[in-house]
Amino acid sequence: MSVTEQASAAAPTAPAELLRFATVGSVDDGKSTLIGRLLHDTKQIFADQLDQVRDASVRRGDDYLDLALLTDGLRAEREQGITIDVAYRYFQSAKRRFIIADTPGHSQYTRNMVTGASTADLALVLIDARAGVVEQSRRHTAVASLLGIPNLVLCVNKMDLVDWSEATFNDVCAQFADVATRLGYESFTAVPISALNGDNVVDRSDDSPWYAGPPLLDMLESAPIAAGVDQLPLRFPVQWVIRPHSSEQPDYRGYAGQVVAGVVRVGDQIEVQPSGLSATVKAIDSPTGPVAEAFSPMSVTIRLEQDVDVSRGMMLSSAADPARVEREFDADICWMSEQPVTPGGRYSLKQGTSTVKAIVDSIEAKLDLETLAADPSATSLEVNDLGRIRVRTSAPVALDAYSRISGTGAFILIDDATNNTVAAGMAA
Repeated sequence: MSVTEQASAAAPTAPAELLRFATVGSVDDGKSTLIGRLLHDTKQIFADQLDQVRDASVRRGDDYLDLALLTDGLRAEREQGITIDVAYRYFQSAKRRFIIADTPGHSQYTRNMVTGASTADLALVLIDARAGVVEQSRRHTAVASLLGIPNLVLCVNKMDLVDWSEATFNDVCAQFADVATRLGYESFTAVPISALNGDNVVDRSDDSPWYAGPPLLDMLESAPIAAGVDQLPLRFPVQWVIRPHSSEQPDYRGYAGQVVAGVVRVGDQIEVQPSGLSATVKAIDSPTGPVAEAFSPMSVTIRLEQDVDVSRGMMLSSAADPARVEREFDADICWMSEQPVTPGGRYSLKQGTSTVKAIVDSIEAKLDLETLAADPSATSLEVNDLGRIRVRTSAPVALDAYSRISGTGAFILIDDATNNTVAAGMAA
């Protein structure tokens, strides 16, 4: 646990609400600096941490306190002044707790951005006021859309370098509104900021008298949080079958895993997928003993009344609302390999605890990052391309549309020859 986490955990009146958000956008738009500014101005930085950042700034020859160094932890990041890996930071205000994912802006690290933003409730899209919307701005916003991130906050950064021009701010907002609308977003909020100087980040700035909205922190404190996954139907991927063969419990058979969605209770009717067999929950065992119910993200062992065939990779679902069982399905993917994907490509598909062989039957479309329209004429997907494919698996897979239950709609494709992850996918 980091020092900041320890400080947050020790706070006796920590707010209960938790908002997860990711900073996205092109390289050098100021994502790491913004996070550093949020941590600094909400007084989440200890004196020794600040001294280290100050010393590092001097060594780099900066004539200012480079708050980006609070999140750029890799040596290569500090030397190049860029973000490569995803950095997670924790802080809290009087109203809410936050987990921030600082994602890289370089197109070659789009795969890292997908990972960092996959659990976010909100995306902070940073755009340099001087450059406006660029290709990577569109790519990252498209990824946010595919990941189902419901809320967007546009941060038009470096406003101090355009003399706090209201016309420039409005122009960038208009550019981004076109992008967001094409990607299916009905609305977003926007704020003009200078992350370097802290204007409109935690406190209102006197340099933007024409801006009547709240500072960024107020937006984060009032942003809606997605409903909990416990309101969804049960999804329980089986990770392990437990048979202790002990004299005390000679007939014990339990199915261990983590509740991905929904709630499971003793007496519930469930369906074993993909077989479709029905059973009744007899007992639920937790690390601390039997419990009457379990919910996400609890790891438990479920015992059933009926003696049915259940093994690793299968899923226990709500009998009233089971997952889909498919051998062919469409999916949106972010392609991550230098080797392009073409129809007929063979991979391993890992979804939850299940791994099956899969073939990419067809490339349905590629997202044109200039027009944000789907191009159905595409015959391959290159590294960092976003598109839709048709997948065929060697065995039935229990899944849901990613837009409904992300935990069972997400999957990865693995190159069997190299064992590299080549794509992150979201079932349609």
